[in-house]
Amino acid sequence: MDHSALLDRSALLDRFDLTGRTAIVTGGSRGIGRAIAQGFAALGANVVIAGRKADACDSAAATINTAAARTAGGSRAVGRAIGVSAHLGRLEDGAALVQATVKEFGGVDIVVNNAANALAQPVGAITPEAWEKSFATNLRGPVFLIQEALPHLRASTHAAVINVVSAGIYTGGGWMSMYLAAKSAMASMTRSMATELAADHIRVNALAPGTVATDMVKNNPEPIQQAMVDAQLIKRMAEPAEIVPAAAFLASDASSFMTGQVLVVDGGMTHH
Repeated sequence: MDHSALLDRSALLDRFDLTGRTAIVTGGSRGIGRAIAQGFAALGANVVIAGRKADACDSAAATINTAAARTAGGSRAVGRAIGVSAHLGRLEDGAALVQATVKEFGGVDIVVNNAANALAQPVGAITPEAWEKSFATNLRGPVFLIQEALPHLRASTHAAVINVVSAGIYTGGGWMSMYLAAKSAMASMTRSMATELAADHIRVNALAPGTVATDMVKNNPEPIQQAMVDAQLIKRMAEPAEIVPAAAFLASDASSFMTGQVLVVDGGMTHH
């Protein structure tokens, strides 16, 4: 790609095009992950939607495939999708997920580590079992998934990894210590992986959303939800779709000169 080409409207928008690329989106059956999967498919990518519930993954994939059927043959076709049941807390599921992706679509260009476990216990009452479960899904699973995908990312000419963390890593983080500690570690791993994989032309960035209207957020008591909104300059929750343009930027050639960074999209939660 000629990075020095003068940009007109068409050339600029083409930087966001994902046609012909394959993306794995974990936690892709609902919330932010589902919105990202649909957005990437709308930009032309083939998407593998991974989650613990097979029927939910298949349903999310069916929504994309219905749109793909409508646009088939057009100049801006929607990508196809498949659902794969995978619990990233189990390392063997990550390996199977990559194998299923390569079998269906022939490679891996983009990995979105979005699956999360929001287990919360106050300091003083953290159990070893909860600790293991939290870090298995929020840190170990994403790191080992990238390792499984690495040979295919190395073979890609547009390799990009997006680790979805949380703007909460830049706050006091009370009552969410395990979750935010693991997400902080993923931000650190993002920088380390970007450093080590730059020579392979693999870009690795993180995306840190603020308060988004997802099941994970709405499972909190109402006062907690309100406190999360009150902490932001923009006094509302984001809709999942509002996170998609930032993810598309990080996944596409639009961010070709960006790696090792955390992109914060948090309604001004961490403005000070």
